[in-house]
Amino acid sequence: MYILGISAYYHDSAAALIKDGEIIAAAQEERFSRKKGDASLPKQAISYVLSEANLDIESVDHIVYYENSRKKFSRLVWNAIAFAPHTRESFVKSMSTFFGGKLFIERRIKEELGTSKKIEFVDHHLSHAASAFYPSPFREAAVLTLDGVGEWSTLTIGSGANNRLDLIMELRYPHSLGMLYSAFTYYCGFKVNSGEYKLMGLAPYGEPKYLREIYDNLLDVKEDGSFRLNMSFFDYYRGHRMTSEEFDHLFGGPARKPESPITTKQMDIAASIQVVVEDIILKLAKTARDVTQHENLCLAGGVALNCVANGKLIKSGIFKNIWIQPAAGDSGASLGAALQFYYQNNHSRLVQANRDSQKGSYLGPLYSNEEIKDYLESLGANFQRIENDLDLASKIADYISQGNVVGLFRGRMEFGPRALGNRSIIGDPRDPHMQKKMNLKIKYRESFRPFAPAVLAERVHDYFDLDAGTVSPYMLLVSDVHDKEKIQPTKESENFIGLEKLSVERSTIPAVTHVNYSARVQTVDSETNPFFHSIISSFDSKTGCPVVINTSFNVRGEPIVCDYKEAYQCFSRTEMDVLVLENYILKKDQQSFIEVSKNWQNEFPLD
Repeated sequence: MYILGISAYYHDSAAALIKDGEIIAAAQEERFSRKKGDASLPKQAISYVLSEANLDIESVDHIVYYENSRKKFSRLVWNAIAFAPHTRESFVKSMSTFFGGKLFIERRIKEELGTSKKIEFVDHHLSHAASAFYPSPFREAAVLTLDGVGEWSTLTIGSGANNRLDLIMELRYPHSLGMLYSAFTYYCGFKVNSGEYKLMGLAPYGEPKYLREIYDNLLDVKEDGSFRLNMSFFDYYRGHRMTSEEFDHLFGGPARKPESPITTKQMDIAASIQVVVEDIILKLAKTARDVTQHENLCLAGGVALNCVANGKLIKSGIFKNIWIQPAAGDSGASLGAALQFYYQNNHSRLVQANRDSQKGSYLGPLYSNEEIKDYLESLGANFQRIENDLDLASKIADYISQGNVVGLFRGRMEFGPRALGNRSIIGDPRDPHMQKKMNLKIKYRESFRPFAPAVLAERVHDYFDLDAGTVSPYMLLVSDVHDKEKIQPTKESENFIGLEKLSVERSTIPAVTHVNYSARVQTVDSETNPFFHSIISSFDSKTGCPVVINTSFNVRGEPIVCDYKEAYQCFSRTEMDVLVLENYILKKDQQSFIEVSKNWQNEFPLD
């Protein structure tokens, strides 16, 4: 039985295909359209996932959509009535959108796909929960979903057992942890629905000086993790902006203008809301454990991408094991919708001990050496082919150890927001200048943003303070660098504030060590990604360091590259030194590029 899952019409649309419960393929539409966060019906992603099984749309047994549009419509009507007359303008706009197609979603999807097949529906948070529980390595688990809002729910607690999943508790709109975090994202001058990870990355530069302002004014948190927001400080229910004038007054001025200098105020505000979010998540986790009595936890929803909070949750010991859906946001809900529809029809579920069924999240397109060769020859590019994978891995390790930045394009594209070694830019974490170089000359992004370490799974505990048995294959946990690898700051540097902290070497792997000695860790094992593992192993044998920098293969505002043409273009436009396309290597200093437009960055709106 083939089931196609779809998420669309809000942000980060995606498609996923499963066969008898097995994940065949999944991809976000933005990777094909090159529009960051593309919300349109994912026609190109659908075409791709169907091609992986040699199917057309009529050959699919079921098509499942990731939310219930009629329930969502009822919430919009309630919102308009509850907050009238302030919501008049946004209500008129949303009604125009809904009656223009969103209310009659089945008809719209059928028309766009050119099919008469019935469209099934799964509620939004149930889609999130299913995306987390069913691919997990657990037969039984508590499930926690947290995001902005689905139809009505903003967070849920569920219980999964074998092939059954039930949501048993919820918090309802307008009280939302996702909306709260996005409000602070907006206030600090970052873009909502894409800049939340910047707020998280900025937090370690500041001090949580605004905790009292937040707890005394913005929300009332109960011991079970439930809370109520004081809506007088927010404006998202009107559809205009995230925060109100009262919010501005409380924090001493208007929101920071995007792209203006970042001050210690934004750093301290980021640090403060991060502490609040972590506190609420820990309380919710305790409640989930108490009401379900499970020792395992699964997480999904956009807030589950807060890897700092995830790291604190692991350390808390509330649950014995935790598994987080790597495509935790709305893109992953396409997969969850398909899985939920399959298992709710009483199909049996196969669970592998200590291994999830997400296939490393390598669920996207794969390209052959032959088509890459044809493309490179058409460009007149200078390239070398290395047949043996171990020789190729060794060559890449040599380049990295010599200070080069390498674009790595190999295997199936990752599903989710993280590059995990197949659409990655990699470098030497021991180089104290590498973070600045990669941020400013290759990614063209803000200097404060940290990079992640990819580390051999069997060596992770030598470098990072993770408990024995804890792994992080999807780069969704933050951990402290191990004490023996830390470098103590000088007395002078201890007094540094804000971005001054960037200049301080804090460990033997400074390029991936954040200013608070933390790192967003990816563990790489030889079974899930043998080639990436062999690169890091070779680098270790040459340098004694089993860690490399891993960041996504793109520039700021651009979706992660999908095909080899986009990889080559990114390589040609940036100061990347080496490009690997499957078994081909290209060195920048050996290429004769066609002149690149000086305005090429305008192709991608800043995130």
